[in-house]
Amino acid sequence: MIDRAGIAASRGPMATFIGIGIVWGAFMATLPDLKGALGISDGGLGLVLIFGSIAAIAMMLAAPRLGGLLGALALPLGGAAMGVALMLPAQAGSPAWFAGAMLAMGGSSGAADVWMNARLATIEAARRMKLMNLNHAIYSFAYAGAAAVTGLARAAGIAPSTILTVAGVLVLALALAAVERDGKIDGFGRQRAAGPARRLGPVPVLAGLLALTAFLTENAGEAWSALFIERDLGAATGQGSYGPALMAVAMGLGRLAGQAMAARVADRTLLRGGLIVAAIGAAAVAAAPGVIAAYAAFMLMGLGISVVVPTALAVAGRLAEPAARSRAIARTTVLGYLGFFLGPPVLGFVAEMAGLRASYGLVAALLLGGLALQMRLARLDR
Repeated sequence: MIDRAGIAASRGPMATFIGIGIVWGAFMATLPDLKGALGISDGGLGLVLIFGSIAAIAMMLAAPRLGGLLGALALPLGGAAMGVALMLPAQAGSPAWFAGAMLAMGGSSGAADVWMNARLATIEAARRMKLMNLNHAIYSFAYAGAAAVTGLARAAGIAPSTILTVAGVLVLALALAAVERDGKIDGFGRQRAAGPARRLGPVPVLAGLLALTAFLTENAGEAWSALFIERDLGAATGQGSYGPALMAVAMGLGRLAGQAMAARVADRTLLRGGLIVAAIGAAAVAAAPGVIAAYAAFMLMGLGISVVVPTALAVAGRLAEPAARSRAIARTTVLGYLGFFLGPPVLGFVAEMAGLRASYGLVAALLLGGLALQMRLARLDR
């Protein structure tokens, strides 16, 4: 059933969720071609991608203060910056220029990520609605759609530069839909009223570490699945793009289910179940004998991990004081994005040494380790 009330309530941030999904869906699906044009190894690709994570984390730290200066323009300007940045990677002729493009993409999407989640947490608190899973589902479907269309375009021989330019223009158009008359975000521009950072307590840290585990898992599917399917499993060009696309579809469906269950199932149950299912999926990827089995395993991994980030963010926002809510969301998001920071070099290094199957085995172990974090967070959420 379509949550029309939820869609109407979150129109502004939802446009940004769609935009960021298109950005990373189109980019990750073209990554095999971009990697080939650069002529670098798995480890080299991981090191170049890390620049995007560095920029994202830096902008996330600055996002609450910068958001206070921009006010209601934060989301549309963040969306516009993402659209422009998406056009850059295919123009890079060397790893150094590609790293610069990653700085632009990571910085713009990092700031937009904090703003859209903080805006959504503000709407949730004001209207007493649960909207995180719904909007994160929309992101996943946007990512899946962008990745799938990109796969078709690649198979048809369309150049990455054309694909990313068209996608960037679409993201620019979505930035206009993010304009809201009342774009209030709790805590922006009022950091002093929120008190010292220590008043946030351990909840954003625990929620952030859970998000870190989830983002690292998501990165394992987004950044490496196309390479794994086309190189390790011998699929044809373009077929690898359906790995991240199918995973994103599963994540979208999982988040819609999480949205429906949020009023009836405890957050701790969603988190625990999601981690276990994702761990099983990651282990299945590591053991996949062929392309179809890999597709199914990536979908299972995506289904499980889908509810972890939105639920962790919802807990962090719900338990924070209104004046500190944007800082709590920012801290949770920054810690979570360390998963994207750590994922490329760690998974790339393991792939270089022992292959991508070993990388997915490591992901499965980390997901099971996340159960300890979930138990600790559950004791604080009473």
